[in-house]
Amino acid sequence: MTQFPNARVSIPASVMVREVGGESVILNVESGRYFGLNPMGARMVAVLSASESIEAAHDALLREYDVDSGRLQRDLDNLLQQLLEHGLVEVSGE
Repeated sequence: MTQFPNARVSIPASVMVREVGGESVILNVESGRYFGLNPMGARMVAVLSASESIEAAHDALLREYDVDSGRLQRDLDNLLQQLLEHGLVEVSGE
């Protein structure tokens, strides 16, 4: 997703995010596909879905956490790729 910094991430209406036993789970109720998220992954999804762009989400997370910018971008890209493969998020404005 690095190549699409202005793209926006959204959670489709058929997807729910819930906390279960200290872990967040993102579930597509139509397909039954789900993905477990640790606290950092859950925060990334929350910020990505609330931000105007992937780049804005990256910048917000960078201000929030003491992490290398390149490492954060790789982690965001990896998480987004996995969520897209499972049909749990949508990316628009690529």
